[in-house]
Amino acid sequence: MIQSKPGATARKWLGLEPTIAANHELDRISVSGSVVVYFSDAVQKSYQLEQWLPTLEELNRHHRVVLVFRKVQALRYFRQLTSLPKIFLRRFEDLVTFYNHNDFRICLYVNNGVANFQSLSAPQLVHVHINHGESDKLSMVSNQAKAYDKVFVAGQAAIERHRRALYDFDLSKLVSVGRPQLDNDYDPIIDPFKGRTIMYAPTWEGENEQNNYTSIDVYGVKIVQTILSQPDTRVLYKPHPRIASSTNKAVTEAHLAIVQILEESSEQGIPNNYVEAGDILAHFQSTDGMITDISSVGLDYLYLCPEKPLVLTDRRNNQALLNTDAPISKACPVITVGNEEEILTRWAEYSQPESIAVRAEMRSYYFGTNNSLTSTQAFLDAIDQLLATRSESVKKRNQEIVE
Repeated sequence: MIQSKPGATARKWLGLEPTIAANHELDRISVSGSVVVYFSDAVQKSYQLEQWLPTLEELNRHHRVVLVFRKVQALRYFRQLTSLPKIFLRRFEDLVTFYNHNDFRICLYVNNGVANFQSLSAPQLVHVHINHGESDKLSMVSNQAKAYDKVFVAGQAAIERHRRALYDFDLSKLVSVGRPQLDNDYDPIIDPFKGRTIMYAPTWEGENEQNNYTSIDVYGVKIVQTILSQPDTRVLYKPHPRIASSTNKAVTEAHLAIVQILEESSEQGIPNNYVEAGDILAHFQSTDGMITDISSVGLDYLYLCPEKPLVLTDRRNNQALLNTDAPISKACPVITVGNEEEILTRWAEYSQPESIAVRAEMRSYYFGTNNSLTSTQAFLDAIDQLLATRSESVKKRNQEIVE
């Protein structure tokens, strides 16, 4: 990991010890690495990087990866999760010094954090936005995409999303790699159930009304009640982590009502589950169907479980608009005002070959032909190509300087 032999202070900078070094030690640190993964946000957004760890650890077997943090709490959190080298750089000048004293070629970004632009100032790096999900939410496409050299996306749906939303954007920046974050195996967490298990996974209300896709305040209670009214059926309730702490009264009231309904039902013998935290992907294989909103969760379910029923919601009650903004809605039944019971009592129909075929076609539109492991390989191949191209550019530049 370390080319030179730094002292104890330098080792602390690399996250190998619990304390943080003085800034003047930075110019003594020489790190063997090709790829930087930059995370400037607080630990509350750790899930954005956490889902990438298995893929980054696989990448590290081919090209040394170093995680760069701007918040010390985030570094301490990830020290418990991965053995990848880590460093905390609080000040901008520390970041510049670290980049200039090492020979990194690529920098990966899992979000559009404001402090990303400090890292983007480094001209020697290929800056690649890899994001932390695939979703039809408006927030998935930002003009900030123009700042990166490359933007890794899942597939054709994301390409079309950028084409529609951005003006004067170079679509050649987009590289389709599928969904490598999902190429992991998960052991079942909840107890098995002989009947049907339906997951309800509402998203949060967003930062503004345009990005509000949650169903919980409009349909949530009715959804849960309708599922539980069916024989041999239980609910696995996994809300977005920000729902429980929402400042929206209607959202929190609906959430608390759902929790109470599930508790009362469980007391009557139905083994429902309310999952407050943890990786939602670990629960997919324990389910027989999912109800969710426009978010990455539904697309993740489509990727991993295309054979299982997927039901979406539309809080705006505008199917035509939803079909345009979220093409996945063309392949799934959609809950709108007044049709909850009709939609939620037809699970057998949604498991028929015709429905499965429609979902499989939509899956290809979002993720290409990639599936488990092939997405990871597509990601690794894309990194290999970028490293080779940058190495050739550096070689050519050095030759020009000599001449």
